[in-house]
Amino acid sequence: MDFDLSDEQRQLKDSLERLLADNYGDLNQRMGYMKEQKGYSPAIWQQYAELGLLGVPFAEEHGGLGQGLTETMIIAEAFGRALAVEPYLATVVLAGGVLRHAGNEAVLKELVPSIVEGKLTLALAHQERQARYDLADTATTARADGKGGYTLEGDKCVVLHGDTADKLIVTARVSGARNERGGIGLFLIDAKANGVTRRGYPTQDGMRAADVTLSAVRVGPEAVLAGPEKGLAVIERAVDEAIAALSAEAVGAMAALHELTVDYLKTRKQFGVPIGSFQVLQHKSVDMFTALEQARSMAYYATMMAAEPDADERRKAISAAKVQIGRSARLVGETAIQLHGGIGMTMEYKAGHYFKRLTMIDMAFGDADHHLRVLAKAGGLS
Repeated sequence: MDFDLSDEQRQLKDSLERLLADNYGDLNQRMGYMKEQKGYSPAIWQQYAELGLLGVPFAEEHGGLGQGLTETMIIAEAFGRALAVEPYLATVVLAGGVLRHAGNEAVLKELVPSIVEGKLTLALAHQERQARYDLADTATTARADGKGGYTLEGDKCVVLHGDTADKLIVTARVSGARNERGGIGLFLIDAKANGVTRRGYPTQDGMRAADVTLSAVRVGPEAVLAGPEKGLAVIERAVDEAIAALSAEAVGAMAALHELTVDYLKTRKQFGVPIGSFQVLQHKSVDMFTALEQARSMAYYATMMAAEPDADERRKAISAAKVQIGRSARLVGETAIQLHGGIGMTMEYKAGHYFKRLTMIDMAFGDADHHLRVLAKAGGLS
């Protein structure tokens, strides 16, 4: 297959890499953004908007650029290399994916222009404490009021960038038992609506998340993005696309960490010679590179299969990619820290920051062990 980028895709890649080099070239810049009120730089978010990044996956008729998953992969990989902390995954890929696949035309036409202009951020409030990695496990309830509206009650945890999002997409059970696949609806609510309580906190990788409590939150019929007959399918499709994007981000982070480690081996001296001249350390560097290239291949595969309409085939491919990404991330991260020694564990050096982000990517939407079980249960790749 031809994996070469088109001229437009190369232009996107080059433009974004220049922007990130200017804004994330120094680790102190990233540390500064993390200390800002929102946990990221609104000024950089606006630069993403000016570059067109925020409109990439949305259809042109809704105000977007109408591009595909390959462009999202390019963006995510560049973010991984730079360790960018802006809520692109939360707003554009994850919540944006829910908006696109839910297909509510009125909501899309209303919200997408504001997202594209950088004036509106979103977060998906779906994860619950008891659910672990089961996307169907939803205890939050939506009680119909008889007028087309609902009253939402429940708790959501680890909502990515949920403490600063302007609007939340909430999943809630309209009918059925807690673990049933049917009966889950999707609702769009204002993050500051009556009854919504958010507790924000930093995550170990420099990002932010929030626990959200919904107490008698009333929503009208216009807030229903998807009914209980297709809510879970929309979530699963959006999560599969998010995993594909995270796989690309992990490849970017692993590539940068490998380069950082090789440079360190060339400059750090022991017994009067660079430690990179020691054969056993050269072997470890090659192991890192091999794991990186395996992850890159599976990230490409995930990007290709994330658009697969057959949900079963798509899920198997995404799970296979997540297994390899998790295993490669662990090998590359642990080896990098080992080869750096003590400096690799400090907050003043990038190696530890990359490893923390890779660890969080592995845990997101199911770690490698979870997806290996999913793949085995499905009979493996066909």
